[in-house]
Amino acid sequence: MITKSVVKDIQSLAGKKYRDQAGLFLAEGPKLVEELLRDCSHSIKAIYALESWIQQNKIINSSIQVTLVTPAELERLSQLITPHEVLAVVSKFPISPVQIEKGLTLVCCGIQDPGNFGTILRTADWFGVRQLVCSTDTVDVYNPKVVQATMGSIARLAVHYMDLDPWLDEQEVPIYAAILNGHSVYEINRSQSGILLIGNEAKGVPASLLTKKVTGITIPKIGEAESLNAAVATGILLSWLS
Repeated sequence: MITKSVVKDIQSLAGKKYRDQAGLFLAEGPKLVEELLRDCSHSIKAIYALESWIQQNKIINSSIQVTLVTPAELERLSQLITPHEVLAVVSKFPISPVQIEKGLTLVCCGIQDPGNFGTILRTADWFGVRQLVCSTDTVDVYNPKVVQATMGSIARLAVHYMDLDPWLDEQEVPIYAAILNGHSVYEINRSQSGILLIGNEAKGVPASLLTKKVTGITIPKIGEAESLNAAVATGILLSWLS
């Protein structure tokens, strides 16, 4: 049986303040936990799982505390509406300095929706993007809903938070910004390195970032939809630029 203090500690990780203090985050569900076990088992501190999951998964890393829980106990620990077999407590990943050398760097400007942001990370991983730079008002990458939406990609991407204006001023690679009235992305020549800015779901890329060194690009519209979901737009743009 898990204690009340353990339940309290795990539930507190739903809040950014407590995640920052503890240096930990939550990951839930077989697919996500199994991805993390494969890619970064050393970062997993504890696993709470149903007997069925434990029997099907042999944990090789002996430093991971594995605790058998009942469905009722898992429900108390979980941040999901419908808990699914396993929950892991994971250390936040160390982040090395941003390096703009080769390939695309994705920049998220005020993305607020956790599901959108997690899907953006997963999409970036699909296209081989290795790092994201985010404005300080972008949703926390360790928010449980973000982690869930990444489906494991969170372990393969370095995510940085910073003041974007001075950082972008220092960059010497091509910079593109997704805007409604930009150049068609299909007219843009691919570059070995570059930066792609994706804006807030409602407000877009901040005007302060759209300097002369930034090229506005858009996905040509054929139908009547007013706009594209930020994650969908990211996928289309990366499929061309990468």
